[in-house]
Amino acid sequence: MTHEDAGKYAAKHPPDILRNEQIAKAIREKSPDGALGCAMADEISKGLKVGMAEVGRTADLLEIKIKECQLGLFGWGDKSGHGKDIRSTDSVSVEIKGAVEKAVVNGTVTCAAAWRIADQLSVKRKAVSAACDTLKLKIRPCQLGAF
Repeated sequence: MTHEDAGKYAAKHPPDILRNEQIAKAIREKSPDGALGCAMADEISKGLKVGMAEVGRTADLLEIKIKECQLGLFGWGDKSGHGKDIRSTDSVSVEIKGAVEKAVVNGTVTCAAAWRIADQLSVKRKAVSAACDTLKLKIRPCQLGAF
């Protein structure tokens, strides 16, 4: 969602959707400034053994903004919260390029696939994202539903 959608995150979901109160409590505890970092959402997901999508949906229902994408795609630095924390590189390693190319579907790589590649190759998630940027590949959808 764009910065114009701030405060309207719940509108992405059907009005009768119920939120998981255990997840809601964890999100409130981890987002005292009204924004939840992606890494913190990942921690909640693992700790409560729920999917990232459920954490993201609950954050939306609470009108909590997601920030600091672990792939560096949004939520870094600028006032709108959409600043990137990655840069295209001059080259991409053969290993990352091969793994990314295997993950491409219709010109995109999913967020989950980018995370898997980083974990499998023992590289930072932002390195995979930067490789995708260099290779002119979009990453979507976000596991949390932010994009």
